[in-house]
Amino acid sequence: MALLASMPIVLILLLMLVLRWPAARAGVAGVIAAALLAPAAFGFGDGQAASLAFGYAGVASEGAFTTATILWILWPALALHQHQQDSGAIRHLQAGLSHVSPSPSLQVLLVAWFMALFLEGAAGFGTPVALAAPILVSLGLPPVQAVVAALLGHAVGVSFGALGTPVLAQVALTTLDGHAIGWRTAVLHAVSGGVMMVFLHRVLSSAGGANRPAPAWSMLAAGAFLLPSLALALMAGPELATLGAALVGGSIFAILARAGRRSTTGIAEGGQLIRAFWPYAVLVVLVLLTRAVPPIASTLAATTLEWRWLDTYGGRFSPLTHPGTLLFGALLIGARLQGLPPAQLRSALTQAARRLVPVSVALLAMLCLSRLMVHAGMIDAIQAAAVRAVGDAWPLVAPAVGALGSFVTGSATASNVLFTSLLLLVAAQGFGAAVGNIVCPHNIIAGAATVGLAGREAEILRRTLLPCVAYLLLGGVTVAAWVAVAAPAG
Repeated sequence: MALLASMPIVLILLLMLVLRWPAARAGVAGVIAAALLAPAAFGFGDGQAASLAFGYAGVASEGAFTTATILWILWPALALHQHQQDSGAIRHLQAGLSHVSPSPSLQVLLVAWFMALFLEGAAGFGTPVALAAPILVSLGLPPVQAVVAALLGHAVGVSFGALGTPVLAQVALTTLDGHAIGWRTAVLHAVSGGVMMVFLHRVLSSAGGANRPAPAWSMLAAGAFLLPSLALALMAGPELATLGAALVGGSIFAILARAGRRSTTGIAEGGQLIRAFWPYAVLVVLVLLTRAVPPIASTLAATTLEWRWLDTYGGRFSPLTHPGTLLFGALLIGARLQGLPPAQLRSALTQAARRLVPVSVALLAMLCLSRLMVHAGMIDAIQAAAVRAVGDAWPLVAPAVGALGSFVTGSATASNVLFTSLLLLVAAQGFGAAVGNIVCPHNIIAGAATVGLAGREAEILRRTLLPCVAYLLLGGVTVAAWVAVAAPAG
């Protein structure tokens, strides 16, 4: 039964890895395969046409509902960055790098690590690689190293990308607490994150010349992000663990990089930098108000939309505290503070919506596949067989399963959606899903295209495969040790 249950996932792997189908087409094929197997082999629908039709409708409703809640995050997130590009704010942020430090190596670290992590925290879904890699090329990195550096640099923040979307997707599909998932995932990254920085340092050093950072600066950058990320996950939950830590850590790093230097930033330039930064500042304020101020948080959270159907299918949505709503607020208020009328945001919103079309299909397919496999009992069959086969070694391989999901879907969120019900250790899966992004074909292809490396994706993959394996091994060992220590207490 487990072999039959795994066939839709195996089919997706074959279509994407062998035939190089995009995630959307492969996902649809997986849904069709699951829809045929569920009634034939797992009794979905109890052999009655009406029950089967209602079951498919319920699965589709859950998939569409969760897709909509995720797209509500992605649309304003991508629109915000498109607006920043259209208004020239991104160029002002780039120019500000030269005022932070004259050292090219420190500028490269700021972009490859802190900027990539910040973009991951705000938008996610491939945005950091697509935006950071061209900037790294402009700073003097060869194109291959630029794409690899952007992939490695953003990976430790993917678990909490797009204001915690991967964790929120796990919460939407389970009864687990997002805060509990978040801080455990952050601990795994805090333990393993230094390894990723070692590989990033090697990539930057291989470029040679002035871009070679001193090891001490690289380790300082790692700690400046990983420690605040852990603290934020513990205190505020998953939404700010990447975005807030990138801001805090980047600020600390920039202050130290400027130590002993006189400011050469004029009043006009300083004003442009502040103006460019307004939307992100508003976003942080809104997140803090709705998460860290109990009276506001409880009042807004009281407005919750919930639906149930046939006592089996359903979903819930809190519109006033949802990250997508906060992103829209940051976009509108931030643009206003920049002196731009709301009408000028129309182009950014339109372009972002167009970019979401293929993402929407892929997400919907993966969500429908996940819900169908859950309701048909296919995930339970895979889980039972996996536990029997792996036994006590299950915690060791849990991160690798998450990485597999990201490799297939191109998204930590889609990976979490696909595998959350399978994994007993949800935090380990989220940890693995994050690092899987650095070997994901979709991210590699997108990054290569932005710097003119079409056709050389294999060269990038060879450079990211070893860091991925090393990170997963260290994470798996950490999870296994954690479970072993906690078991006597449980």
